[in-house]
Amino acid sequence: MALPLLNYSPVTQNQRVLGYEVGSDEQTNLIAVDVPRSANDYDEIIRAAYRQVFNEQQLLESNRQTSLESQLRNGQITVQQFIRGLVLSDPFTIRNYQCNNNYRIAQICVQRLLGREIYNEQEKYAWSVVLATKGLAGFVDALFDSEEYQANFGNSIVPYQRRRVVPQHDRGDVTFAHTPRYGADYRNQLQAMGHFSDSAQRLVDYAPKPWQMRVASLVATLGIGSLVVFLSLLALGAWGIISL
Repeated sequence: MALPLLNYSPVTQNQRVLGYEVGSDEQTNLIAVDVPRSANDYDEIIRAAYRQVFNEQQLLESNRQTSLESQLRNGQITVQQFIRGLVLSDPFTIRNYQCNNNYRIAQICVQRLLGREIYNEQEKYAWSVVLATKGLAGFVDALFDSEEYQANFGNSIVPYQRRRVVPQHDRGDVTFAHTPRYGADYRNQLQAMGHFSDSAQRLVDYAPKPWQMRVASLVATLGIGSLVVFLSLLALGAWGIISL
């Protein structure tokens, strides 16, 4: 039995405040398709959708969903349906859903589909309950059907991180693309299974040994000494003190 979405209180975030700042290159460009477009326009939309769903770390050729791309270009599905297909695809399921707990998946999907950070732990718990009771597809549909998604993106706009640039601040919010795709708990499991031990050992092996550092220092010292002697002889010869 599916439970209703639990109540949670929104907190003040940048995207909830009306902005009057002048547009700049730092502002996110809206990428939408509500009228027939050229092939280049569809290429831009598809790239933006992959970047939003998979982030920069997973822009891989193996993640492409060519069937969905073809349907979008032919007008058979909307941008929202294309985004939904990417989130429910095998690459996203394997590389994101299966390697995270429900709390982390709830946070990732709110970031990538609603374009903002979760408000608080209560919201994370609320969406994780929806994920546990309805599954990934039901959870994603609940996000798409929410008033927040429809008001900001609808059927034609590729989701993006809303109001990342903070007026009167030197730096904007950190982009969601810079956040890891799995949480610390799964990373610790991988480390316990030995997935990181070989790479860490290789880094240690590449570090110079103490005796190598001493030899390099000696060679550098001898080289500098020889250069000083050579320049001194040239100077004495130029002054006629000695003949070369």
